[in-house]
Amino acid sequence: MTVSPGPRRDRLRELLDAVVDADNSGVEEMARSSHASEFHFSREVRRLTGESPAAMRRRIMLERAAWRLQRGEKVTAVATEEGWSSAEVFSRAFRRTFGVPPSRAADVPFRVTAPNGLHFHPPGSLWLDSAGDAKEPDISQLMVAHDIADTGYLLDRAGELTETQWAQPVAPGQVVLDWDGPEPSVGDVLGAIVWTKEVWLATIDGRDFPDRSATRAATTTAATLAAHHEVIGGRWAAMVSEYSADGRLGDTVIDALCDPPESFQLYGIIAHVLNYAALRRGLARAMLAGHGVETHRGDPLEWMRGN
Repeated sequence: MTVSPGPRRDRLRELLDAVVDADNSGVEEMARSSHASEFHFSREVRRLTGESPAAMRRRIMLERAAWRLQRGEKVTAVATEEGWSSAEVFSRAFRRTFGVPPSRAADVPFRVTAPNGLHFHPPGSLWLDSAGDAKEPDISQLMVAHDIADTGYLLDRAGELTETQWAQPVAPGQVVLDWDGPEPSVGDVLGAIVWTKEVWLATIDGRDFPDRSATRAATTTAATLAAHHEVIGGRWAAMVSEYSADGRLGDTVIDALCDPPESFQLYGIIAHVLNYAALRRGLARAMLAGHGVETHRGDPLEWMRGN
């Protein structure tokens, strides 16, 4: 069995890892650990961050040193462990950077001005500030896009199943939501993800209750469901984007398809769909594994790295 390739390499992260690695005291060692020449490494770090590797390392180490001093650690120990040749050299560098001696570290923030927004983040990480003029990320749009992409990925992986495996009731009696009925097979679980969006779109658009044959394992295949999902997923993403842009996610829809009719706010509908889609994608992964088809974890963080 083959698995789709994992996330693309995060080259910036690799370069930053090399810059702050405790074993890399000089640019030569940084370059070697990132499998690049010293010239290429320095040029790439400066291009991506606007700062030379040596200057960046020195600044981040000083930020970490300031944080450690604020926690009550001794100047001599911090100076030695952060790679300074002596406490005196460290103290001079600290005063130049922070404007106060190490003994007054508690009087100043441990972060200093950076050309790239990159800082030490306690206890041992880095923090990269977002651009101040950048649009605030929309978490709902991210989760909607990830849900659609991950469902498409699982349908692609399900394409390796035989027709029997696709509709085989490997989890008899499995019910996610009472009104959706049993979902005993891979095809039924993946079909329910698409079906849920289709029903809610009909409710929002004021359309008739849709035919379910296009999403049932017994009457479809992974390929045909994938094609149907592409259409429904596109419509779903467009709906969320449109209502979000118009500031109308708080609108209420009276669902006449329910008996008796019920009212729902749009943002609640979207949260509902995302919640049960995530649950079903997890079920589908477990069921695919039972058929010998491996999948990646479906982690939004990993998906973001690859996109």
